Amino acid sequence: MKKKSMLMLAVLMLVLSAFLAACSGSDKAGTKKEDDNKGKSGETAGEPQDGGTLVYALDSAPEGKFNYAFYGTATDAEVIDFFDENLIDYDEHLKAQPHIASWKTEDNKVFDFEIKKGVKWQNGDELSVKDWEFALYTIADKEYEGPRFDNVRNILGAQAYHDKKADKIEGIKVIDDYHIQITFDKARVNNLDNLWTYPMNRTAFKGIAVKDMMSSEVVRTKPVGLGPFKVTKIVPGESIEMERFDEYFGGKPHIEKVVVKVIDPSLSVGELKNGTLDMTSFHPSIIDQVKALDNVNAITYPGVSYYYVGFRLGTWDGEKNVMNDQKYQNVKLREAMFYAINREEWVKAFFFGVGKPVNRPIPTNHWIAADNKDLEQFAYDPEKAKQLLDEAGYKDKNGDGFREDPNGKEFVVNFSHYATQNPTFEARAKALTQYWEAVGLKTKLTMTDVNLYYDMLEKADKSVEVFFGGWSTGSDPDPTPLWGSKALWNYPRWVNADSDKLLDQALDISIVGTDDQKRKDLYVQWQKLFMKELPVLPIAELEETMAVAKRVQGVTFDVSGMNRPNNWWIKQ
Repeated sequence: MKKKSMLMLAVLMLVLSAFLAACSGSDKAGTKKEDDNKGKSGETAGEPQDGGTLVYALDSAPEGKFNYAFYGTATDAEVIDFFDENLIDYDEHLKAQPHIASWKTEDNKVFDFEIKKGVKWQNGDELSVKDWEFALYTIADKEYEGPRFDNVRNILGAQAYHDKKADKIEGIKVIDDYHIQITFDKARVNNLDNLWTYPMNRTAFKGIAVKDMMSSEVVRTKPVGLGPFKVTKIVPGESIEMERFDEYFGGKPHIEKVVVKVIDPSLSVGELKNGTLDMTSFHPSIIDQVKALDNVNAITYPGVSYYYVGFRLGTWDGEKNVMNDQKYQNVKLREAMFYAINREEWVKAFFFGVGKPVNRPIPTNHWIAADNKDLEQFAYDPEKAKQLLDEAGYKDKNGDGFREDPNGKEFVVNFSHYATQNPTFEARAKALTQYWEAVGLKTKLTMTDVNLYYDMLEKADKSVEVFFGGWSTGSDPDPTPLWGSKALWNYPRWVNADSDKLLDQALDISIVGTDDQKRKDLYVQWQKLFMKELPVLPIAELEETMAVAKRVQGVTFDVSGMNRPNNWWIKQ
């Protein structure tokens, strides 16, 4: 690296030192468990005790879409997890397990589900499979504005219903209040894992048109769930108060109240120390400070997330991606920008020992991850970056130190990064711009509020050209919902027929059967193709980090996340 670039990074870190004394944040991803606490909040002291109030902090304001069918940000999900529930569960190996629902299938095409009797909604209704049917129909509706149609698309007849070519979804058959049969358009390995399994309370949404649901009070201020705590008060952008739901099907929770509040991340260490905060995720930059607190456990646990830099390659036409934006179509330009980044240095500087570079769009912890030896590593090589830019026609033609495009016109990398109250975000974004400028690519950084940011990406806003993003891979490793040509969350708008073919084959029972190795082999081929095309530049993967007050007992973590909060209790 040039001395100028090293100096810039040093200056950034010096500026950050004033903030990092008490800085935190929820921006995180994962690699492996490597902490003294080993994913536990602490030694359980005696039998669980009832009572007390748990204070849980978010480092940025929720968007306020408090329903699984509509949410789009991690902060909203953190809130929803306290008061609502999935019909199925996942173990530490990310394998589906019965929860409220159990199932049988003989062919991975037709599934017969049964739900437990007596499961109560927080408004007193008993859960019926008709609530699940209602959710599936809502998401399949043409007027639905959320991002989860891919989770119902493969149900037989769902596409026809969505396109208003049918009045019913052929593949959904309610037997009675506790039994439902769901038939998919064809047998796939992941039909169950990809299926939407979050019901919606029919009473709460009665009379609300699908197009109005996202803005309704049932989603925004008066949500109704199946979870261990029920919402009593929401102050938009500030706090959510909940109380114990005594009729929770999983057993009466021990904790009496939960307060989820938004705090400036620079205050988190102080609040943890003072006992005014019990739990919060935090940015790796303060891990040593959290570990130093006598009354708090600093937890790290394995994650399945990664960060990337993406390129706007096209637009979203409402149904599919169209790769029609020319500015970043040249793969040599994208390769050059990858070789220009010193990811080892960048990760060490901004993630403080809990991260490492990632070389594929699949986190290392997932079983389908390709071995690094099978992939191009894109190790830091600014000279190679310059050579690739020269070959692609990006040269400094006017002597100002920055390269013009192949047509001789000014070329500026317009780079966007989301903004919260965490000061490290802008610093790390500026460091990336510095790497690109060191190889002659003039770069302009724009920091955008996190809630607006992802809305702009979903709408393929033309002002977002190169962008920083992150993704957490779920129990199903299928990359289609993120990288398929028809995926809304395919933010680069990358379209590739070979990619779609490989992803389809990896799900095809007639090709892979139930052989995980055959499926993985196809995903490895897909990863090689992805890293050849580079619609995004995989940057880093991190461990998950969470601070838990020692008075809070019974909290455990693994790659699937935290255990349900009805198991937690507060030592009196």
